[in-house]
Amino acid sequence: MEEFPVSAVEALCLGTSLTISGILYYVYRKKKKTVDKLKDAPQLTLDGKLADLLNVTPGKCLQYVVIEGTVQPVSEPLRSQFQEGAVGVVQKLMLREHKLVWNGLARAWTDSERVLHQRVHAVPFHLAGSEEAVVRVLSPLEASALNMEVIHEKFHQATYGFSDIIGQYLSGEKPKGQLETEEMLKVGTTLTGVGELILDTDRALKLRPPTDGSEYFLTTADFETLRIDQENQAAAWQALAAAFALAGAAVLLWVARRYYRSLKHHWEQERLRREFETLGADSASPPGPGTSRDEAAAPLENACVICLSRPRGCVLLDCGHVCCCYRCYQALPQATCPICRQTIRRVVPLYQA
Repeated sequence: MEEFPVSAVEALCLGTSLTISGILYYVYRKKKKTVDKLKDAPQLTLDGKLADLLNVTPGKCLQYVVIEGTVQPVSEPLRSQFQEGAVGVVQKLMLREHKLVWNGLARAWTDSERVLHQRVHAVPFHLAGSEEAVVRVLSPLEASALNMEVIHEKFHQATYGFSDIIGQYLSGEKPKGQLETEEMLKVGTTLTGVGELILDTDRALKLRPPTDGSEYFLTTADFETLRIDQENQAAAWQALAAAFALAGAAVLLWVARRYYRSLKHHWEQERLRREFETLGADSASPPGPGTSRDEAAAPLENACVICLSRPRGCVLLDCGHVCCCYRCYQALPQATCPICRQTIRRVVPLYQA
């Protein structure tokens, strides 16, 4: 029996597709768990009754809640370096380099960018609701979906001379320029927070990342938009995992089909071998008492053209030549007829009366 025929390329494709599918499925399950927790998370109103609610809650803690309020700094806010009068509580300054890189495979210039410099500043802030109720937001930089407003964006075009142009074509890189941006979570922005809400010893409400490892959200969108966006992300991860799993299954089916065809060919060869062995045993039986010496030597006139010692015992198709025994046919280096060099499609035993 032949071994399972898996080539190196097929094994690599199968292993890669199944590995990627497993990773994507893990991400999908994690995102699906987040979506389920968002659906079950209670939406609380930020007012004076919220502290009383937490005070009677065991542990004075709600593990995963949704709360919405207006961003207000605890002390002095951050001020924009480029826009006068803009103040906020989280500020991100970024400098990106844009350039064209020669792609030898596509034979074209492609866009590329990399971050040259990035700084993030944050000051303590809270979410303000009705009746002067506030919730202190802890660890805002650990939150997901914290999309901030771009308040400054400027592109500095690169300038170069003739020698720079020659160097660009030799190196395969053309600098386009640098993009300078400033993003800020401005004071007064309505923010939706999803996390663990606790009541501190001084009766201060605080929103922090969940201690059970659930995803922590701070977003300027409303809760319904956040939930739908997470559901879409989960569906996308699921589709990618399914696509790679199907690719792996397709490779496995291809290998199994090839193995079945190889096994079927092996069975056919075994059947022919047994049939030719039976035929050879019958032809090798000793002559009867009434057979003359010339008649006994007659089969050698129909000897195999390769070994010249055994009778011709098979018909080569599609050419139809009868020129060799089955043992010599099996020993042929290539499946071609020894007489006409035509490809041998199949072989059948020759029965002589």
